[in-house]
Amino acid sequence: MSWIGAGIGAGIGAVIGGPIGAGIGGWLGNSIGNAFEQVQRTGTMGHFNMNKEEAQSVFVVALFSMLAKMAKADGRVDESEVALITRLARTEFKMDEEDQKSAKVIFNNALEDQFTVYDYAKQYRQIAGSAQMCEMVYRLLFSVAYADGELHHDEDAILQEIPSHLGLGQSYYRLIKEEFQGKTVDIEASYQVLGCEPSANDAEIKRAYHQLCKDYHPDTIASKGLPEGFTKYAEQQMHLINDAYQTIKKKRK
Repeated sequence: MSWIGAGIGAGIGAVIGGPIGAGIGGWLGNSIGNAFEQVQRTGTMGHFNMNKEEAQSVFVVALFSMLAKMAKADGRVDESEVALITRLARTEFKMDEEDQKSAKVIFNNALEDQFTVYDYAKQYRQIAGSAQMCEMVYRLLFSVAYADGELHHDEDAILQEIPSHLGLGQSYYRLIKEEFQGKTVDIEASYQVLGCEPSANDAEIKRAYHQLCKDYHPDTIASKGLPEGFTKYAEQQMHLINDAYQTIKKKRK
């Protein structure tokens, strides 16, 4: 295995459980059984500590499984959607041939399993333990939804609902959608990006900005499990943060 499987041992899927554990098991050819029902009863997988390599692999399993659910949102998956995912794996995510094959297996398995995109999102939120990594998944879902130049109704419905399952504020939907539509971040949205109230003073705004720059720096995100080929999406978030800060500074002057 190359980097996707570098940190995944044969038993890790059973340890994680849930839809992601089942996805790992299906990818490796292991049987996980009814792990999802067990996780529903226990309610959390927060006790599982992953190293960077394991976190990267879990990120990819969760992402490509959710992409499969989005592709199937309208009831079927056509050849253009499969070709799109293949192209993204090869050109956008810079996966080598072995990782592309792994991603395809994960994608195809998720098309047939009994879980929903929201099941994957909720469990990834529990496992990731990081709002930044959940935001990266959400941004990538937007990227795929807009990859053909059009946001379809069924895709839009998922993008509207899934922030709550990822532990993100509902404002994320509007903010990222406007970004993908090429709209300028307005003053109200700028405060939301920085997580500040308009009543915050200049020092508080600056402190929030510097903290977000640290939290969303590509190196920081990579240390939490974002694979190297995906760091452009952390850079996109940094652009959004910088634009918001400059908008507020300009307004206050």
